[in-house]
Amino acid sequence: MDAQLKRGILDVCVLTAIKNEDSYGYKIIKDVKPVLELSESTLYTILKRLEETHMLVVRTIIHDGRIRKYYHITEKGLKRIEDFKNEWKELMDVYSFIMEENQ
Repeated sequence: MDAQLKRGILDVCVLTAIKNEDSYGYKIIKDVKPVLELSESTLYTILKRLEETHMLVVRTIIHDGRIRKYYHITEKGLKRIEDFKNEWKELMDVYSFIMEENQ
């Protein structure tokens, strides 16, 4: 799979995992596990990128004596999910065309 496409899919999966409620790293990994394997190092790279592009915001709290970062999706992050859905539909239309041409 193309690296840029895969990166975009991973970003949207992470945004979707926090769409309905704020979450933290371990829980995000657990929530996306049914659809994809995501390492901690990959996740934190994605979270940093999403924070830098203002698709999510971070708040830090103390939980059981440890610092935990919670991630909250922004309007820009929600828009990215919707844009991805529209882009995916277009991609599926192209896929269908290509598959029909090969028959």
